[in-house]
Amino acid sequence: MQYRVSSVSPHPTWTEDGRLYVNARVAIPAAELTVRASRAGGPGGQHVNTSSTRVEVTWSALTSTVLGPEARERLRAVLESKLDSSGTLRVVAADTRSQVQNRALAISRLAALVRQALVIPKARRATKPTRGSKEARLDTKKRRSVQKRERSARDDD
Repeated sequence: MQYRVSSVSPHPTWTEDGRLYVNARVAIPAAELTVRASRAGGPGGQHVNTSSTRVEVTWSALTSTVLGPEARERLRAVLESKLDSSGTLRVVAADTRSQVQNRALAISRLAALVRQALVIPKARRATKPTRGSKEARLDTKKRRSVQKRERSARDDD
């Protein structure tokens, strides 16, 4: 499954009681999120060496109180490669030189990952080919066989 998390709004949505809004059914309490700042690598000169702008947000998805058993299993299955052995989801942001902006980005990305993982894909309904499409396919096959037959008949001459 593909995740397009880069097009996330840089401003996470919080509810009035301090929960991170994921979707209509899930809002993660701020107490369940762990935010850690560390020094970011890359360009930035002296600034990058002295300030902790890289932000890492972790959330223990498999022990969270906001998820039901079905949602927890779905997260385990869909985000299997992104969860560590204890079931913790970790999102890192070091895009900007501001710790505040990176914190907002990391939290927004976490919410987007969880939101996308909780979406249940629509079941594919099997369909039969129409009579017209069957006839068109057989007609094309006939024309192709006649064309090949005529080609081989000309070669024999």
